[in-house]
Amino acid sequence: MEFNRNHYFMIGIIVLLLGIQFRLVDSYVLNEKTTRFLAERSTGAASAQMTLVSISGPVSRKVVRPPEWMGWALVSIGSVLVLHSLALPRPS
Repeated sequence: MEFNRNHYFMIGIIVLLLGIQFRLVDSYVLNEKTTRFLAERSTGAASAQMTLVSISGPVSRKVVRPPEWMGWALVSIGSVLVLHSLALPRPS
């Protein structure tokens, strides 16, 4: 499947809005079900500690703080995709 103007435009808008959301929100708090899911499937020392906590009782909710550069990167990539879609010829 070949991408046309509409595909690039829609992907660009989605990435642009996701970048704006990352710029406006400082952190995301995951619910207990998602925290358990990540604890069961992650590897390393941190996962062993989270697994022990999840077996023993209720899990504290995990807080995800995306880096500041990620929001800027998504905004710029989305903007480039939208501008690129406007430069492409209209689909026939």
